[in-house]
Amino acid sequence: MKQDTIPIFFTVDESYAPYLDCAIRSMMENASGAHTYQIIVLHEDLTEESQRKLSANVKPPFRIRFLSMKDKLAGITDRAENRLRCDYFTLTIYFRLFIADLFPEYDKGIYLDSDIVVPGDISRLFRTELGDNIIAACADRSITPVPELVEYVEQAVGIPIEQYINSGILVMNLRKMREVGFSSHFLHLLNTYHFDCLAPDQDYFNAMCNGKIVYLDESWDAMPPEGGGTGAILDHPNVIHYNLFQKPWCYDGIPYEEFFWSCAKGSPFYGEIVRRKRTYSAQQKASDRACLGNMVRKGPEVCRQPVTFRKMCEKGEKIRVC
Repeated sequence: MKQDTIPIFFTVDESYAPYLDCAIRSMMENASGAHTYQIIVLHEDLTEESQRKLSANVKPPFRIRFLSMKDKLAGITDRAENRLRCDYFTLTIYFRLFIADLFPEYDKGIYLDSDIVVPGDISRLFRTELGDNIIAACADRSITPVPELVEYVEQAVGIPIEQYINSGILVMNLRKMREVGFSSHFLHLLNTYHFDCLAPDQDYFNAMCNGKIVYLDESWDAMPPEGGGTGAILDHPNVIHYNLFQKPWCYDGIPYEEFFWSCAKGSPFYGEIVRRKRTYSAQQKASDRACLGNMVRKGPEVCRQPVTFRKMCEKGEKIRVC
């Protein structure tokens, strides 16, 4: 699978533009100059001003372009089962599921969440050999200490916990996704079963791709332990992912926060980032704690529902895409 340009996809809405800028800055600073890179930002409502700021510091060998997804996914609505973290609805989490069809010129690509920084060389990630697999990703170790979430993954999503991946950092076999009709199968599952999910896009990726996944070294998706947990802090992370509520722009004392603030200080969004951190209220922090608690409580509840990925698979319904 030879491809001269490395395409790197992000999905974002206006609220995450400042953090996307930090992600891009860190990635450019540490990437090999031996390649060309095309950053593609899929967005829902990104303003012209934010696009201008995001573009201002992008220099060769990087290029950046923006694609509005407004009205493109009208069939995915704000239903309870489609909400991220059990508390809010955003179409942007679904954009990555359609990248293969939107960009037929690429056979392979990288997808990155916007709540990251990239201390490693992103071209090394792109060189991951996919073979006949659909994606490469890291196992999501952030949930393994929580029995209720382990139960959800194994009993509702229907895969062993050690095989459950985080979909925030992906190497995507776009050619294979087109061959197997990935996006069409996703829409079929979504509209037929309305699976109740804790992490909607991520759970679909896991249920559909299990058995066709290359597992990456954990340094490519290094996450601060949730809730002050005791997870390992890596000495040399390649991608740091401030997953769920572990955001250094909301809280003090987040592991790996120094990487983020080092990038943020050079950003045209820096004043806005600092203002948001200063004004992040006790009420917002209480809401974060409540949402995390709701996720933990909801996991076993979903397992008892009559329609889950696992139960439909056991009835002979096709869940995996191939």
